[in-house]
Amino acid sequence: MDQSRKKSGDGHMWGIVKWLIVAVVVIVNLYADIKMYANGDIAYPLLDIILVGAGVVIFTNKRLYAHRYAFPSVAGMTAFIIFPLVYTVWIAFTNYSGDHVMTVESAMNYHLQKNYKVEGGDYDFKLLKEAGGKYSLFLSQGDKFYKTAALDLMTNKQYSASAEAKKKATKEIALQEFTIPSDQDAQNFNPGTVATPKELMEHRMFLRSLTLVVPSAGPKLSMSTMQRFSAEKPKFTLEKYGHNMKNGTVVKDKYLLLDNETGKLFKPNMETGFYQYLDDNGQFTGDPVAPGFKVYIGWDNFSKFLSNPSVRFPFLKIFIWTVVFAAFTVASTLAIGMVLACLVQWPFLRFRSIYRMLLVLPYAVPSFISILVFKGLFNQNFGEINVVMKGLFGWMFEAGWPGPDWFTNPTYAKVMILLVNAWLGYPYMMILCMGLLKSIPDDLYEASAMDGAGPWTNFKNITFPLLIKPLTPLLIASFAFNFNNFVLIQLLTNGGPDMIDTTEVPAGHTDLLVSFTYRIAFEGGKGNDYGLAAAIATLIFLLVGAIALLQLKLTKQKN
Repeated sequence: MDQSRKKSGDGHMWGIVKWLIVAVVVIVNLYADIKMYANGDIAYPLLDIILVGAGVVIFTNKRLYAHRYAFPSVAGMTAFIIFPLVYTVWIAFTNYSGDHVMTVESAMNYHLQKNYKVEGGDYDFKLLKEAGGKYSLFLSQGDKFYKTAALDLMTNKQYSASAEAKKKATKEIALQEFTIPSDQDAQNFNPGTVATPKELMEHRMFLRSLTLVVPSAGPKLSMSTMQRFSAEKPKFTLEKYGHNMKNGTVVKDKYLLLDNETGKLFKPNMETGFYQYLDDNGQFTGDPVAPGFKVYIGWDNFSKFLSNPSVRFPFLKIFIWTVVFAAFTVASTLAIGMVLACLVQWPFLRFRSIYRMLLVLPYAVPSFISILVFKGLFNQNFGEINVVMKGLFGWMFEAGWPGPDWFTNPTYAKVMILLVNAWLGYPYMMILCMGLLKSIPDDLYEASAMDGAGPWTNFKNITFPLLIKPLTPLLIASFAFNFNNFVLIQLLTNGGPDMIDTTEVPAGHTDLLVSFTYRIAFEGGKGNDYGLAAAIATLIFLLVGAIALLQLKLTKQKN
């Protein structure tokens, strides 16, 4: 009886602990989701709510006990594979770029923060330290002087702490006329202890929120620089939905703004992703006004491959080079690896274990180290490869040949990349072939020897046919890997030499599709074009996915 009560008490205690853990997880994630949503993010909070909600249901429901073991991997795959893929595809249908980063709401709020100067001029000011840790503002304009009462100023950290603090800080402060004593020089008058520049910077956000009112129906002032208050008014105000223009046109847009300085309407153009002014007929006029915002543009990024020569030409060249690079790499590494595997497995070869160890070393050294070493070896002026070539073919150099310019000539650069990648990839193929060679029965070679066949006949009729079938899925996987071999290109040539016949997108003769995508996204001279890069990434995914499906099909046929 006591043992059953003890077990019941332990179970009850464990239940309380379990629900406390669940509550903490939910509260922490909800807090993070609220913070992300407050910053304008929607996709990530939604994903987090879905995953956390599914996790709570699975880990608290006994009927779903078996799913607890699979959920972490499924959640990780959803968060780090499926979601980025879906997000990338979504970006491919937008104009998201360095010029279009904001949402339309953020762009509207940016314009609403603008001010313009009105009649009333500029006022120089000083921040004065008062008793009790308070401050006052001393303003001057010509021979007129004004001062505020002692104020409690918020630091930047306090001002940013909450919306309530901002609301409390944003208010109008009445200025009081200040008369300089007759025995004092107005130009050199010292009104009190002036705060240090550091103190001024610490309170600048609060000061920018203040509106100072000049006596006798004077202008309202706001801080324009760190040394001046100016008579300013808001440049834009939000217009009501369904604004009626003079000609009877009704403008229905919840983001419509009115320019208080010119009286013109200011509306977001959902085709260009910029705010623009409207004419009297409600049509867009004038130049677009930054900052831009993201809009849905449909298949425009994909159609650039076909319609825009500045994108189509480099894309097709890079696509062909990517296929050639991946195919040649697979073929060369297979040939070298298979031949070396046959040699080190040859029973009459002495010191086979030493040769195996030496030939596998390139696979043991981190690839980025080998790539950087080769980058030095291929240096056009001081690299050892050109030095050796000069020693071997000195007569050619004496005749005026400067030697291979590995990094500036497109053909030499491609040859260099293929050579380096063959060096990096052959050990993998050699190891695979060494393992598969052991599975070939010796009886086949003995029977072949009785028929008088030589090594080449054995390789052609026995070794190669029996190795190539199990290697086929691995060769396809190697092709897919080299199709996206970003590290080699980035470290060795960075895609160069650049194509001088393209101006709209950055492209190089040795770029692969993956490095081409990276350069469009992060090295674009006219603004990083994330939308176009996402479209190319989507295309790469489809190509690699097709290769993976082919691999699975071939593997299934083999089995």
